[in-house]
Amino acid sequence: MREDSAKYEYTLDNQFFADIDAPEIQKGKLKVDLSVKKSLGVYVLNFHTEGMVIVPCDRCLDDMELEVETDDSLKVKLGLTFSEEDDIVVVPEEDGYINVAWFIYEFIALSLPMKHVHAPGKCNKGMMGALSKHLRTSDDEDGLEDGYVEEDESLDDDNREIDPRWNELKKILNNN
Repeated sequence: MREDSAKYEYTLDNQFFADIDAPEIQKGKLKVDLSVKKSLGVYVLNFHTEGMVIVPCDRCLDDMELEVETDDSLKVKLGLTFSEEDDIVVVPEEDGYINVAWFIYEFIALSLPMKHVHAPGKCNKGMMGALSKHLRTSDDEDGLEDGYVEEDESLDDDNREIDPRWNELKKILNNN
């Protein structure tokens, strides 16, 4: 059995994410080590990616950094037309190459947590105050679930008249 191998190294920066028109990640700086091994007509691509990406915080929308370190694998074989079947990507034999840019992006995106939020107290204070004001559901609640308390009391206007229909809806919320 004969085994061929090759190693490649890529540095990904903001331009990579702009060029690939990435929907979720806009910026970052990562290093990708790719090793390719051919064995019995199948190419096994092993990716090691590490660095950081910048994504918007789901809570305050400010940019935040997330560390990335992931190891992924992709199997590729030559065939008649391009296809992705199960865990193998088939590349047309006449082309003889595969562009791995989108696969690398997907590996990075899949390694990120589902929820992107700053550590408690690190979110944009102005946005958190506005969010707290709009999410308040009853008179005794002072802030959001993570313990954030609105510091600017001038935003809170308890003296205004409340439509009685809202009070009835609040009863429904409080019963659940």
